[in-house]
Amino acid sequence: MTDLSKRPEFFQRPNGEKAPLPFSAAEYERRLATLRAIMAERDVPAVLLTSMHNIAYYSGFLYCSFGRPYGCVVTQDRCTTISANIDAGQPWRRSFGDNVTYTDWQRNNYWRAVASVLPTSVKRLGIEGDHLTLAARDTAVSMLGGPELVDIAPDTMAARMVKSAEEIVLIREGARVADVGGAAIRAAIKEGTREIDVAMAGRDAMELEIAKSRPESELRDTWVWFQSGINTDGAHNPVTTRKLEMGDILSLNTFPMISGYYTALERTLFLGEPDAESLRIWKANIAAHELGISLIKPGATCSGICAEINRFFADEGLLQYRSFGYGHSFGILSHYYGREAGLELREDIDTVLEPGMVVSMEPMLWIPEGRPGAGGYREHDILVVGETGAENITGFPYGPEKNIVA
Repeated sequence: MTDLSKRPEFFQRPNGEKAPLPFSAAEYERRLATLRAIMAERDVPAVLLTSMHNIAYYSGFLYCSFGRPYGCVVTQDRCTTISANIDAGQPWRRSFGDNVTYTDWQRNNYWRAVASVLPTSVKRLGIEGDHLTLAARDTAVSMLGGPELVDIAPDTMAARMVKSAEEIVLIREGARVADVGGAAIRAAIKEGTREIDVAMAGRDAMELEIAKSRPESELRDTWVWFQSGINTDGAHNPVTTRKLEMGDILSLNTFPMISGYYTALERTLFLGEPDAESLRIWKANIAAHELGISLIKPGATCSGICAEINRFFADEGLLQYRSFGYGHSFGILSHYYGREAGLELREDIDTVLEPGMVVSMEPMLWIPEGRPGAGGYREHDILVVGETGAENITGFPYGPEKNIVA
């Protein structure tokens, strides 16, 4: 019989060779230097990152939780990912720096692994307050010797909002791949085709393109939301088996994921000629989209951009149909992790745009069922803020001249 007491609580076991990461070693060193400067300013000798986005941002490793905790401990001289034994050597191969693997032979081995790479008797520990659960917080205090927990999540979010040159190269590639998916979707649209079939055409095209252009990246999580008719009312409505009908309003949404970095393309289309009211609303949303694009520049504020578009919709008698904020930041995020809430185009966000930020412009109007022009209308482009203006890196066309499918 195996002596359970001899099983390790955690261990280090590199397996194979380090895999190519999305960015250069210099880029990860730059990010860690910024984080360590934050730590010094906040008098925090160590940080425990727990979110998918921050662990991936600082180490290159994007974990799959499946109910298990993961982490990345950063000190002034070390960066160490903490991963579950179920993933074997893959976290080490995909981590910039060290890795410690914890076992599940006994409860709380994760916290023992974390403690093993922390400075002795750490008194202040940086954590992500918007990610650490109440249960995990209590366990951390108990298992790590009662350190004061300092929330550094807002600081890391602010650091991520301005993209490096390497990040912008990857985001540009993502925008290009999104356009490839959009073209595949448009080609698949026909009366009687199911939403799911159109969506799969777009997803397959993007995954093949990523495999071709980024063969060393992790191929996962690229997806499409393609909605029709009443299903267009929500921006995040799942794909269904509904069959397309002539006269349908359609919503094309492609989301290629390259090494954890999200990009997007969203377009309104119609299958057959739209009625007069639908066309009026569509054109009004496009005008708002173009106005918003013209407002994105260094020195503009998120709330100020929002106010201008709100004013336009109010003049058109459509403000009551606005669905959500007009745009958001891009970077290491997905539909289930990451959010740079400080860089959203909303009334309550006063962040000033600066060079290196990457934001979307995506106005949406939702007209309820039973009213003329019913459906959800939205366009979405990605803009890179430069020194004097902004560059639109989305190429897929929008508007009735291009997106009415006969």
